[in-house]
Amino acid sequence: MDIKISPSMLASDFANLEAELKKCENAGADMIHLDVMDGHFVPNITIGAPVIKAMRAVCGVPFDVHLMISDPLKYIEDFADAGADVITFHVECSSDISKTIDKIIACGCKASLSVKPGTDIEAVYPYMDRLSMVLVMTVEPGFGGQSFMADMMPKIEKLRADYPEVDIQVDGGVNAETVKVCAKAGANVFVAGSAVFKSSDPAATIQLLKENAGNV
Repeated sequence: MDIKISPSMLASDFANLEAELKKCENAGADMIHLDVMDGHFVPNITIGAPVIKAMRAVCGVPFDVHLMISDPLKYIEDFADAGADVITFHVECSSDISKTIDKIIACGCKASLSVKPGTDIEAVYPYMDRLSMVLVMTVEPGFGGQSFMADMMPKIEKLRADYPEVDIQVDGGVNAETVKVCAKAGANVFVAGSAVFKSSDPAATIQLLKENAGNV
């Protein structure tokens, strides 16, 4: 599986988004992870489609949009139109899961489902034939900078064993050491926030993350 690094803009300097995006682009990021929170599904509010559209205009890296919102079906067209390439939403949301996946695909984006730490990985299994990626949260969604939850690794191991071809993404506490644990379990797409944006050399950090994930 191709190893991909998706820096999370949640850890970036929001006063200088264009510069932060260029930093990721120049550092060799494979995707840009954009966390959308509604203050309802999770206890935080971040950005919406208008901000993502503005970011799209100044960045050529694929956008990996993570919807932590209660009713994603209602907003799929907005995020697709804003420039999303991959749209991830949560199996725990209140929208019809199947209809939401169909909407994402109909809008020309890749569909991805995410599970919170307390949700069994098999919750995504009925939809796997239409998913390009599954996101296993290794923190509780809602805030950046949380500690990595190593007890989520059995979910990744099971999913990789049952679906060897799917992209498996991890989000939460990913750094040069925890990326090894995730990769050993079977993950190949890594969301890294603080590790990249707090680095004095983002390109070297992204390269190190890739090397550490690839050498397990």
